[in-house]
Amino acid sequence: MPAASAQALAQSIEEYLAEHPTAAVLEDGRVLFEMRAARYSVSDQRGRCQLQLWSEERNLIRTVIEIQARALSLRLLTRRMGQSRPQSLQMIPCSDRRPPTVRDAARRNYLRLLERVLTRVWPMARVEGLRSAMDLEHSFGPACARGRLLQGPEAEAVIGVGAEESSATIDGILTLGLLWLDYCRQHGDPRRHVGGLRVIVPAGSERTTAERIGWLNADAARVQLYTLDERSEELSEVDCHDFGNLQSRLVPASSEEAVFARCGEGIARLMTMVPEDMREHVELRANSPAETGLLLHGLEFGRVRLTVAQNSFQREKQVSFGAGVNETPLLSENEALCRELLRRLFHSRHAEGSHTDALFRMQPERWLESRLRRGITEVLPSLAAQPIYSQVPAISAGERGMLDLLGLDRRGRLAVIEIKADEDLHLPLQALDYWIRVRALLEDQKSLSLGGRPLTAFQRQNYFPGAELSAESPRLVLIAPALRIHPANETVLHMLSPQIEWELIALAEDWRRELKVVFRKHSGGAFSPAH
Repeated sequence: MPAASAQALAQSIEEYLAEHPTAAVLEDGRVLFEMRAARYSVSDQRGRCQLQLWSEERNLIRTVIEIQARALSLRLLTRRMGQSRPQSLQMIPCSDRRPPTVRDAARRNYLRLLERVLTRVWPMARVEGLRSAMDLEHSFGPACARGRLLQGPEAEAVIGVGAEESSATIDGILTLGLLWLDYCRQHGDPRRHVGGLRVIVPAGSERTTAERIGWLNADAARVQLYTLDERSEELSEVDCHDFGNLQSRLVPASSEEAVFARCGEGIARLMTMVPEDMREHVELRANSPAETGLLLHGLEFGRVRLTVAQNSFQREKQVSFGAGVNETPLLSENEALCRELLRRLFHSRHAEGSHTDALFRMQPERWLESRLRRGITEVLPSLAAQPIYSQVPAISAGERGMLDLLGLDRRGRLAVIEIKADEDLHLPLQALDYWIRVRALLEDQKSLSLGGRPLTAFQRQNYFPGAELSAESPRLVLIAPALRIHPANETVLHMLSPQIEWELIALAEDWRRELKVVFRKHSGGAFSPAH
């Protein structure tokens, strides 16, 4: 494929995603990625258009060989690595393609189906109050069906989700289920004991929920998981213990010093474009062994890549400015444009900047991550200041997760740090996903030589060089501005297994200016106000 064609394909994809920020990516009619919560990279790799998509649930890498534009969608003809047979992906403006009338009818049908199945499977129990009405006060939406199973003085909370809902909605059902269980206990008939929760998901989509249930506190929440085949109406119980041995692998850590040295010439060229009095605020990040990103408060504004020159084995440096659809190769004829854009960026993106400025408001989570990476000991004094790894890719069952921050305390114990700059109902269980992966990687011990000392996956992949890692399970730390912590987050956190030592840290709203802790809450139930 000519390089120009690859560039044109990449540009088409980027323009579509820029125009449709709520787009979804489908394969065989199934939603793989909702771009509101996913990330992507599209680039010209040796004359081929390579598309990478990743989210907290999965990772995908394809070579795009053709694009067919439809009325409101793009059809991408792609090829997997090592396979010759092409496969198609579809990009659509929104993950839920159903018209509102069709969607609402499907949810009503699922509600009737669920009631019919519950009545048949548990004939001695009575189904009460099964509904899917919106209840924003308690965080319940119309995509989930919830009710109770009553049998004598005992009751069970029930929650289900249909197969036509998005993968993000299906994976988020456990959070809503735990909140529904808590609601039933708080607002139900005091003469009835609500013993536990039954969660019902579509057949084939149980893995994420099963892994999470395995790390809940059985004394606080007795949770059972079932799959429902909507065609046969067969309900099957899932043994969550079968999902306990999670196989994960870790992307090797790049030596930042070596990467920066290889990209040094390109970095120096971009730095001359930055206003001289602002250069000390530029962060360098090793995106890969052959790529360095230049960032301002978490927002990447430039890249230096090492690529193989066409028709040669020699490496050449590619320097670009901007990001995403606006990434532009830095050439002599556009240096003035680059200087002007960077002047505007550095003028807008600083702690005293205007909150109405788009450059100030972009990627607040990455800005908070940047602040914490530089000042983590201000918030977590027990942590070592260095090294702190950000955006660590950990792959499990073919799915890719990106850990916000991974650190080490002074006793050698790992700390998984999940960050949110905005309110997120699912923060606790998303953080739990990362904790599960890190714990599995910590327990994955192998020797690199016959008779050698067993090393964890982190040590084998060059994370925390020279450090002695503790065998203790990792700490789980959740950090967010105080007014951005969802009221339901603490309810879910207290339902996690006692084996998980977690800490919820609330920051003052002016965190861009100063990292100040407002309060801390711990898994032991302790509340620590700021001093």
